[in-house]
Amino acid sequence: MNKNIELLAPAGDLERAKTAIRFGANAVYLGGKRFSLRSRASNFEIKDIKEACDYAREYGAHIHVTINMIPHDEDFDGLEEYVKELESAGVTAVIVASPTIIQTVKKVAPKLEVHLSTQMSTTNLQAIEYYKRLGVDRIVFARECNLDEVKYISTNSSIPTEAFIHGGMCVNYSGRCTLSNAMTLRDANRGGCAQSCRWKYHLYQGNQELSIEDCLFSMSSKDLMAVEFMYDLMDANVASLKIEGRMKSAYYIASVVHTYRMAIDEIAKTEKPLSAERIMYYTKELAKAENRPTSIGFYRGLPTAKAHLYGVNGAGVTHDFVGVVLGYNKDTGVAKVQVRNVFNIGSNLEVFGPHIHNEPFVIDSIVNSDGDLIEVANQPMSVVDVKIPFVVEAQDLIRRR
Repeated sequence: MNKNIELLAPAGDLERAKTAIRFGANAVYLGGKRFSLRSRASNFEIKDIKEACDYAREYGAHIHVTINMIPHDEDFDGLEEYVKELESAGVTAVIVASPTIIQTVKKVAPKLEVHLSTQMSTTNLQAIEYYKRLGVDRIVFARECNLDEVKYISTNSSIPTEAFIHGGMCVNYSGRCTLSNAMTLRDANRGGCAQSCRWKYHLYQGNQELSIEDCLFSMSSKDLMAVEFMYDLMDANVASLKIEGRMKSAYYIASVVHTYRMAIDEIAKTEKPLSAERIMYYTKELAKAENRPTSIGFYRGLPTAKAHLYGVNGAGVTHDFVGVVLGYNKDTGVAKVQVRNVFNIGSNLEVFGPHIHNEPFVIDSIVNSDGDLIEVANQPMSVVDVKIPFVVEAQDLIRRR
């Protein structure tokens, strides 16, 4: 069993990268301003990448950078210089989806590991051996692999493997959908996916519009949530467990990373599969951050219709995240809290952070920045004082129970 399995988290900006590391990620993957498949994420300048690497080093963590677009001839301009800058900044690995980029990295920045992106839909050992000869150091499984395939390949592969455990899924083979290209001229394989599968459509048979339960049609997949397979993946010696979501919020990243960190540590300690009770516990913890329904993806084989969202986008907004701790006075028991969503006197809340887990309390007083007692904190990003009857740390998060 791989007790030291890597928990790999996404980050769309520097704040989220630091959050992921603080909350237990062993590595963070992020994108630069070019060559990345999440062009709508905030993404990183080289100076930010270097700062992320310096921060990660303090925690014994690593930074991986995506260069995972499917390049056309005009996309190679500046690639060699960019890769050299990443190596100098302290990046551990780049995630790629092109044989030419693999060879370029190995030639100009040999200290960088090369991880083959899920965009390449790798589903068998023969493909892994081919990519190894090109210089690939780790393979990221296609999200379409089932658990038996992941086990067999990871057990027999001559290079480390990486598997997705959480986040968005693609209705096509990952990264090979061209709906966005055809409908919006935004190239899904060069960072511009418009997520056309999540749109709502009118369906026609000839000139007759079809009615589907009084709603419009969509065809997106539910998000992946694989906590019940954690033991199997660790036991198969998978090297890294990957969370999708570079467009997600810092709260989402903190919640999901924190939960999987606890699950991994529990399995490593007991060397046993999680019980049904513990799986349900972690599932409920993950649900506190989710804004889309989840399924188990392909891990038990081809997904059924229940793993898809027909007729609805599935996305929603949660207001459970209410504040960030900025500081705490142990003498008075008062915390300075940056407000993110509304809460009031009597709100039943809980605090979680790197060193505290779901500690409950009830709001009995709120003081605004003018020193006035108020009944409701409803101004986002304002700072208020609240009493918390236990020690908390800066950057701990507060949410509804």
